Amino acid sequence: MHSQIISTVLLCFITIVAYPQNLDLASIISDYEAYLEQEKEKAKERWPALAEKEIESEYKTYVRFLTELAKIEEDSLDGQDLINYELLELIVSDNKARLDFETYMFPLNAEGGFITGMIYATRNLKLKDDAAATSYLNKIRDTKNYIDNRIFWMERGLEKTKVMPKLVVNNCLEILRAAVADRAAFLMAPFEGEKVNAKYKLEAEKLLTVELLPWLKKLENFLEQEYLPRTYEQVGVHNNMDGKDFYEQRVKYFTTLDMTPQEVYDTGKREVARIKAEMQTIIDDLGFDGSFADFIKFLREDPQFYAETPQDLLNQAAWLSMKAQEILPRYFNKLYRLPFTVKPVPADIAPTYTTGRYSGGSLEDGRCGQYWVNTYNLPARPTYVLAALTLHEAVPGHHLQISLAEELEDLPKFRTTQYLSAYGEGWGLYSEYLGKEAGMYTTPYDDFGRLTYEMWRACRLVVDPGMHYFGMTRQEAMDYMIENTSLSLHEINTEIDRYIGWPGQAVSYKIGELKIRELRKRAEDNLGEKFDLKNFHDLVLANGSIPLMTLERIVDGWISEVGKK
Repeated sequence: MHSQIISTVLLCFITIVAYPQNLDLASIISDYEAYLEQEKEKAKERWPALAEKEIESEYKTYVRFLTELAKIEEDSLDGQDLINYELLELIVSDNKARLDFETYMFPLNAEGGFITGMIYATRNLKLKDDAAATSYLNKIRDTKNYIDNRIFWMERGLEKTKVMPKLVVNNCLEILRAAVADRAAFLMAPFEGEKVNAKYKLEAEKLLTVELLPWLKKLENFLEQEYLPRTYEQVGVHNNMDGKDFYEQRVKYFTTLDMTPQEVYDTGKREVARIKAEMQTIIDDLGFDGSFADFIKFLREDPQFYAETPQDLLNQAAWLSMKAQEILPRYFNKLYRLPFTVKPVPADIAPTYTTGRYSGGSLEDGRCGQYWVNTYNLPARPTYVLAALTLHEAVPGHHLQISLAEELEDLPKFRTTQYLSAYGEGWGLYSEYLGKEAGMYTTPYDDFGRLTYEMWRACRLVVDPGMHYFGMTRQEAMDYMIENTSLSLHEINTEIDRYIGWPGQAVSYKIGELKIRELRKRAEDNLGEKFDLKNFHDLVLANGSIPLMTLERIVDGWISEVGKK
């Protein structure tokens, strides 16, 4: 009892010391993190809560947090307190907005939505003891209820015209059919290699066979026979009830700026024109005899630009990763502790997956970061873009950025685990740009690959609002990407489908990169000889994933402070 009292007193003392002038904010953060921890504990034994009363309770929770935050005088905050406030307000406002728009009624996307969400939830799960195994068995039992609730809300979505188009549903059906054919093996993955009592695994296998597989089949039949025929052929969330309002909210959230779909679209058009001029310069310098379209055709078809085997592609990615690590001390003062590796995109999701991605690791769990490279359909994976992909997904992109964020100390936990696309993907694309200065692109084709990736993200600013807000068709979006990038047709297909199934997210990359480059130029122009690039990079990465408006405020303060010295 005495030790509990001492621990409580110490916790109160630490809280007061950390937030001497803003105890109310500290209390809100503590309450929010307690709520997150409670939800995390629930997730060990069940899937996300979807009963009507649970959704109502969740909504009231977000309203309560926003009401409490509104009582705080923002002008009285500074330093980490102000960052905490701005980020928490953004997160909670978005959580509330997604419930306002009833996104649980259309939970599918081009990569599987909640179906792949179930797969991902089990991929790295470790059952370290009998208690963990018991909890996981309860979660397997809850799958029937979870599927029934998902079906219930998707039926309501059909009634209210809150759905995803047919191509998204078909993509999800492919993933679900594969899971059913594999007898939901993903649910057994946590038992592999773990030293838990064999009875738990036997019980799980029994549950799968007797109870769970019929429910997965029920979901498959629902999507195929009832849901798919009642969804629409047209793409774009504007087809949904309140679809345009929803897209406007998604743009503001994913850019973390007060931007409209029109402003995003206009920015994209300007960037496409600028980048295309740079690409044409490379074509001219190479002395290529033909048009821009002819050069793109050459890149898509010439075998010199493609790996012969999956392992060859992985080997090239691994070599570029080591080369990228070599440049880090020239551009950064602080580096990461967690290592990373190169792995292929898992085979079960590779056919509809993007060209590469970063999967985070954990020192605590003994898992290194993973730079995923898609080795499916090698004729669709040109090697001249591999340097840009490596810089983005590995270092100095996501692995550096995310690992440093997880190493931050004396911050609320919600800060170290949060990921905002505008900041994170903006940094990834900025890392591709930084590779130009660092000499990572050793041939004109590699540099053209860099511009191809930059063009790819610029085109997103056109086709994403184009489809979701302005009525652009899927074919028109395809044609725009084909005309302006050298991406393979397979990549363009999977990318366009991803944008269709994830409204607004695709615009975050280029908007984030443009803001970081804008802030760097502002610092260079204002500080002159006082500008230090390594210090600038450390500053951008110093606070983890934060809104771009917050980053701008921090950089402006740094410019003013350094300028006075």
